[in-house]
Amino acid sequence: MAAATRVGLTVPATLITSDPTAARQFCAEQPTIYKPLHAGVYEVAGEPAGIWAAPVEPGEIDGAVSHSAHLFQARVPKTADVRTVVVGERAFSARITAPPGLVDWRADYLNLSYEPVTCPDGLCEALVEFLADFGLSFGAFDFAVTEDSTWWFLECNPNGQWAWLEGAVGLPVADAIADLLENGASEHG
Repeated sequence: MAAATRVGLTVPATLITSDPTAARQFCAEQPTIYKPLHAGVYEVAGEPAGIWAAPVEPGEIDGAVSHSAHLFQARVPKTADVRTVVVGERAFSARITAPPGLVDWRADYLNLSYEPVTCPDGLCEALVEFLADFGLSFGAFDFAVTEDSTWWFLECNPNGQWAWLEGAVGLPVADAIADLLENGASEHG
């Protein structure tokens, strides 16, 4: 989150803590979501399951928070999400529209719609700079987009999924990865 702020991305208030008191206080200050820091593999009734970002209230925070770090983030009043995949210096973005009220689009893939979009001015350069800070050439960035068209940075996954977007909206990510592997970094706007 500090690197995102440093390169000029808009970042919601975020707390990573194992202190239940700090977590309760943070949740009392604004509508908050809880996000797992690592999506471990587990099953419920023999079926694969996941922990998605979800609203959390101060009264839901108990001593279990003290067992490991947890991520709490101010809830962004989003109208859509965007997944931006950066390969070298190229950015590919898809707007993801989920059913109303769904906090985490990953929880309902069957009811999502997608459309290709262009990063706002200066954002692609900021994302490339973000990756450079970590010595990376690839990242899958997630944004929440508000009614005023602000892209709020939520996270960057250095091994994030992208292939389904190629089929859904024709983003040429695989070609960009092949170009990067074959030719190295270049400026392809």
